[in-house]
Amino acid sequence: MPETARLAVDIGGTFTDVALAVDGNMFTRKVLTTTQAPEEGVMAAVRAVLPEAGIMAEDLDFIVHGTTLATNTVIERKGARTALVVTDGFRDAVEMGYEHRFDQYDINIDKPIPLVPRYLRLPVRERGSAQGEVLVALQEGDVRALVPLLREHNVESVAIALLHAYANPGHEQRIAEILRAEMPDLWLTLSSEVCPEIREYERMSTASANAYVQPLMASYLADLDERLQAEGARCPLFMMTSGGGLTTVETARRHPIRLVESGPAGGAILAGRIALECGLDKVLSYDMGGTTAKICLIDHGRPQTSRTFEVDRQYRFTKGSGLPLRIPVIEMVEIGAGGGSIAQIDNLGRIQVGPESAGAEPGPACYGAGGTRATVTDADVALGRIAPEGFAGGSVQLSPDLAVAALDNAIARHLNLDGPLAAFAVSEMVEENMSNAARVHAVEQGKELAARTLIAFGGAAPLHACRMAEKLDMDRVIIPQGAGVGSAIGFLAAPVSYELVRSRYTRLDAFEAAGLNRMFAEMHAEAHGIVIAGAPDGELEERRIAYMRYIGQGHEIVVDVPARTLTDADGAVLKEAFDSAYEELFGRVIPSMEVEILTWALSIATVQPNPAALVEVATKAAAAASGERKLFDADQTDFVTAPVYQRADLSPGMRLPGPALIVEAQTTTAVTTPFEARINGAGHIEIQRKKTLQTGETA
Repeated sequence: MPETARLAVDIGGTFTDVALAVDGNMFTRKVLTTTQAPEEGVMAAVRAVLPEAGIMAEDLDFIVHGTTLATNTVIERKGARTALVVTDGFRDAVEMGYEHRFDQYDINIDKPIPLVPRYLRLPVRERGSAQGEVLVALQEGDVRALVPLLREHNVESVAIALLHAYANPGHEQRIAEILRAEMPDLWLTLSSEVCPEIREYERMSTASANAYVQPLMASYLADLDERLQAEGARCPLFMMTSGGGLTTVETARRHPIRLVESGPAGGAILAGRIALECGLDKVLSYDMGGTTAKICLIDHGRPQTSRTFEVDRQYRFTKGSGLPLRIPVIEMVEIGAGGGSIAQIDNLGRIQVGPESAGAEPGPACYGAGGTRATVTDADVALGRIAPEGFAGGSVQLSPDLAVAALDNAIARHLNLDGPLAAFAVSEMVEENMSNAARVHAVEQGKELAARTLIAFGGAAPLHACRMAEKLDMDRVIIPQGAGVGSAIGFLAAPVSYELVRSRYTRLDAFEAAGLNRMFAEMHAEAHGIVIAGAPDGELEERRIAYMRYIGQGHEIVVDVPARTLTDADGAVLKEAFDSAYEELFGRVIPSMEVEILTWALSIATVQPNPAALVEVATKAAAAASGERKLFDADQTDFVTAPVYQRADLSPGMRLPGPALIVEAQTTTAVTTPFEARINGAGHIEIQRKKTLQTGETA
């Protein structure tokens, strides 16, 4: 029996990835996602990897799971029949949204469609103030009058989102009591629990989304837990959250909306750990899978975080065109640029790649599973970057002829290009799309890119990482061990954590510590209880933050708050911290302006030990190649002969000048001509531009 055995499973749009750590050894597998029944893919992945490690399900100590099910439920509009109870006069707030247009020049824009139709947005008479005072008592007769309507429309789940309920949740709680007594099987979501923050549109939208996905997610989690136990697993099951922490299944059942974007969060955690391990202060995380690519800025080993996220965008990459959610998330940009992204010619005769994806069913043309449309994976196969045999650990046998035929039909004939140039054009387009997204994201965050190191993982990212680095003028790329299932590996490094948020308006010129201390004490007790339920013996750390701004501004910045009993003198401490953060972002402060705080957050997490520092190793002679392949070279716009190396044959210190291919079970790393690769002391592939090696510069 192993001393420790920890399993992580990540469901993506194309592949389901699994990582199993047993006594310090890592075993990974990648299987096609079963779109209609994602739990089938999870169980297939688990059954595939356990025998490889020589253990059984009952030997597992820990299982963590990330899923796209909550996101897909919203996007595909396959959630529960949901009603929304609101303060009288505010039933249309979720439809009116923001007062601005996300595209002011398009008179025919499609605005986000609310999850709850107007006839199920049900008003009740009541009113509270922003200070929590009851201005109009709740008319309980209005609530009881809703019951026949809920039954008539077969409503399964109800979101309750009253005006200013973040300041006083009493009326929401009373409505829940009445409805629960009348309809015990009804699922109930209170905005004062799932999103106790100012801004009613986001709060209503978040509560509606949580109610919409809750019945399906609760059923899925119960079914998955039952299947794992039937397989023999008796260990705890944790869920990955969008904020980068783990939570119990029970908490996930109550707040399933926090599972949105759980997979990409694992990848950002992995990149942060590698940054600490390699002593890198500033990195760019690049996660490209079968359906999407995710880009995240990471400083000092910590990914940027946010409290805002949009799902189901009508204009996929346009802010403001989706349904807003106020949940803890790792800040990243996501674009439809994965291996399965479909390439086609648009109405202007240009190559367009994504956001439509071939997914797992039928998949790219080269899968031979019925897909006929050209994809990025087809282009990679045609360019010689992917060997047909052994793809996805041997679970998929590729057909290069089908890839070439699809590219010829979709691209080459329309643009009068030969096969390789058509594939190269598709590859260049998707890489330029990703590079441009990274540039825009960095500018929006007030960050630079050129001095950063690119950490690339996911099934497709190592194929495109060097060209991405060239386009972004970056000199160093790191491909971690197990890169093909990077997000799943990141799950294993995630802490058990929980974050709470409270809106409490505070001006620094009238800072009052006593009330804040009472608020933080309540938040600490709630978060601590949730975390120790999942990690009763873990060492815990607490972080407090304030969302601060100059009075009159529309957006806040994040400032750390001392995790101790506050005093009135801490108003000056927070002002100094705000000035420092503001100047770093905008290059100046505004001395004459007063500062206010709208929202406070507290998170408690288990302490994760920092990875061991990288030990440098002496450079060895070039590694021995296992074979050769014809690889398309971007500089020569023609095929060249490139050596092929097996990742398992490489040891620290070995160097591999480009062009070269490094093949492993779940991905392939393409080292382009301007770069040279070496295996560093941690076993990761470190790729550096040749000119910097020759001049002695560092990346």
